[in-house]
Amino acid sequence: MGERGELTSVSTHQIHIFISHSWTYSRHYETLHSWIFGKRWRAGQASLAFRDFSVPKDAPIHNAPSARALRDAIYRKIDGCHVVVCPTGMYANYSDWIQKELGGAQVKGKPILGVNPWGQERRSSVVAEAAQRTVGWNSKSVVEGIWKLLPGALISVGR
Repeated sequence: MGERGELTSVSTHQIHIFISHSWTYSRHYETLHSWIFGKRWRAGQASLAFRDFSVPKDAPIHNAPSARALRDAIYRKIDGCHVVVCPTGMYANYSDWIQKELGGAQVKGKPILGVNPWGQERRSSVVAEAAQRTVGWNSKSVVEGIWKLLPGALISVGR
């Protein structure tokens, strides 16, 4: 109830996120994952309910029989998400996997959020060119960046 006894509208926005990553640099993924999925976030009066559409380490997708089967499996995961989040680590320039994920986001019309890891001076040109928005290495910047890539998102984000 509001201050004058009227009903207030409180909603939940479910947001599907795909975190692009390299398991060789899993600490970036783990940090982003804990920031996005491990905290409660709000936009105004609305709760943000993030759902993880990333490829887990033990997923059968890793054993795809061909490059095309791997690409198709990645594209199916990305098709169900709203935003793709990708660290701008230099390793992205040399990762076929990350490049397939970024290509999938572009083919499926999903916005890409680049995230600059803390203290990193050089950034991946592959991610920088693909990203619609790039943010710094902190939880609020990442979640605000995701929110701003969604259509109609005008309210600022907080915890």
